[in-house]
Amino acid sequence: MTTALIGFAVLLTLSFLRVPIAISMLLVGFVGMSLVQGWYAALANVGETAFTSAINYELSVVPLFILMGNFVTRARLSEELYTASNAFLGHRKGGLAMATIVACGGFSAVCGSSLATAATMAKVAMPSMRRYGYDDGLAAGAIAAGGTLGILIPPSVLLVIYGILTQTSIGKLFAAGVIPGVIGILGYLIAVRVVITIWPHLGPPGERTAWPDRMRALRGVWGVILLFVFVMGGIYGGVFSPTEAAGIGAFGAFLFALARRSMNLRVFYEVLLESALTTAMLFMILIGALIFANFINYTDFPPALLGMANNFKDSPWLVVIAILIIYVLLGCVFESLSMILLTVPIFFPLIKSLAPGFEMTEVEVAVWYGIVVVIITEISLITPPVGLNVFVLRGVLQDVRTTTIFRGVTAYWIADLFRLALIVGLPALSLWLPSFVK
Repeated sequence: MTTALIGFAVLLTLSFLRVPIAISMLLVGFVGMSLVQGWYAALANVGETAFTSAINYELSVVPLFILMGNFVTRARLSEELYTASNAFLGHRKGGLAMATIVACGGFSAVCGSSLATAATMAKVAMPSMRRYGYDDGLAAGAIAAGGTLGILIPPSVLLVIYGILTQTSIGKLFAAGVIPGVIGILGYLIAVRVVITIWPHLGPPGERTAWPDRMRALRGVWGVILLFVFVMGGIYGGVFSPTEAAGIGAFGAFLFALARRSMNLRVFYEVLLESALTTAMLFMILIGALIFANFINYTDFPPALLGMANNFKDSPWLVVIAILIIYVLLGCVFESLSMILLTVPIFFPLIKSLAPGFEMTEVEVAVWYGIVVVIITEISLITPPVGLNVFVLRGVLQDVRTTTIFRGVTAYWIADLFRLALIVGLPALSLWLPSFVK
């Protein structure tokens, strides 16, 4: 138990010293395993974990969904989504910020990455909002918050990794993310409305679009809808597995980019290189987290947690609240993927053991907990001091200060806290759609 706590303390210290999280987890896991089981076991742990992760067929869905998102970005579908959203909402006060959030939600449905959604929509939406005199904080906040939807609305890379880690149906997790994702969009729209009601000058109305132009703008998003329906419909219809769906989706996005004449050999090379770099980064974090988790599993920490949970069988919601508080604290230090990979192997058996207290089956608890974890991870993407989406925007919008973006996202993460309470208190919101998935 003491060894595990020292390991966590060293990991936090290395993170504060800005050591890359993948290297931190790998080093602590290797040294910790050598202390607990010996140097031979530690070396075997590193080799076996790296090898099994690299050849894992289920994990091939990750680079394929990343590739699909990159092809979609190059096909400029984000611009059409924003144009369609702006046509219906842009004439209202704060309407351009609302249109940005709706467009982010639609782009997330075929991208699956929060960082890619935020970076892409910043280039599309920010110039338009500035042209109409929008406050930089409100505008950048809408982009940063809307970008977080990329890890919840299916297809989501984080839900895929959670499903593989916990052996939970990825199809059920994708279905479970739909309603909370829609609630997230509505919550952000309400947040914009509240801000504009208090400070009307922050988001003046834009031009009203005539109905014929609105219909033409809607016709421009058929590609997004077709790709989403084909990929998700194939999974839920039993036509192909999530891994096969990712491959088909990537190929479909490639064909769409070709049809748009936005793909040539140079762009194709850049897409492949970007996808490979992103995949390598994710796998490094994954391998480091698994090595660290293996070290923790050889200590007395997991049995101690289960023993503590047995004391709360009559009030398992207290355990959930305690775990959520831990996630909030970890979100101040770790980025989203690291946080999930670090905590899920430890907390998931604990939550699963309390399934009877929640009056749910173990499968339902696994799906519901996955959505809760992703939502609280979304919050960590826009809260200080790490707020990864904020720093991505800071790199794209170099003339906007980091403090301005953090000020702008305040209303949105407050709305996220209400959504989190809703999903935790009413599990049926995330379990209704998965009940139809066999």
